[in-house]
Amino acid sequence: MRSYYKNGITIRLLIVLCIALVSLVYVSVITTGNIAEVFLPTKELPIYSVETSEKKISVSFDAAWGHEYTPFILDTLDKYNIKSTFFLVGFWIDKYPEDVKEIARRGHDVGNHSTTHPNMSQLSKEKILEEINTTGDKIVELTGKKPILFRPPFGDYNDLLIQTCEEEGYYPIQWDVDSLDWKELGSQPVVDRVTRNVRNGSIVLFHNNAKYIEEYLPIVIERLQESGYEIVPISELIYREDYMMDNTGRQINTK
Repeated sequence: MRSYYKNGITIRLLIVLCIALVSLVYVSVITTGNIAEVFLPTKELPIYSVETSEKKISVSFDAAWGHEYTPFILDTLDKYNIKSTFFLVGFWIDKYPEDVKEIARRGHDVGNHSTTHPNMSQLSKEKILEEINTTGDKIVELTGKKPILFRPPFGDYNDLLIQTCEEEGYYPIQWDVDSLDWKELGSQPVVDRVTRNVRNGSIVLFHNNAKYIEEYLPIVIERLQESGYEIVPISELIYREDYMMDNTGRQINTK
């Protein structure tokens, strides 16, 4: 190939650089599945799951409406010697303060799930702080312990929310296995969905007032334990320091 000079750079070199760039983009697209992600800045991510060689997972319960099944959940967790994580909304705490105390008394994580259950990504930093700290203060008042876990309603978040959570001493938490119990499709779909999709370090999402929880919860727990999984609170599953996040929101220990 003939070389031509332009401003000290050969056409040959430009062609090589272009080929290299195209190759890099191609590999990145294959890896991420999304060409837009190749050119976007790094996005802040909550913790969806945890990279671990141990067969440990967490099950969590979001509580925003109703409490009919909460005593059953707590008794079932006791029966199978399991500690879990409950994410509580501020107005739920106001309605059921004794449930909050009982959840904490039985040794479960009490997590923060906002005050009014809004779409957090649509809020200013001032409003985010209000949503987080109002409920955090209520939890402290009832349990004597400051929560360190925050789950955004609807799983809705942006960089500002993640950064604000971390500034306030919270680990933002999502899930990698959604039971879809809120769809009320019956108990078997929940059992199948959870047991087929968990892996080491998974975080499972349930809701405390899901219609069929009395049917599916014991079955799910028994199946998971039969498969060798230890169910622990999210506060024990995650890494508190020396970690990085991959592009799926999986937390990886760097120590």
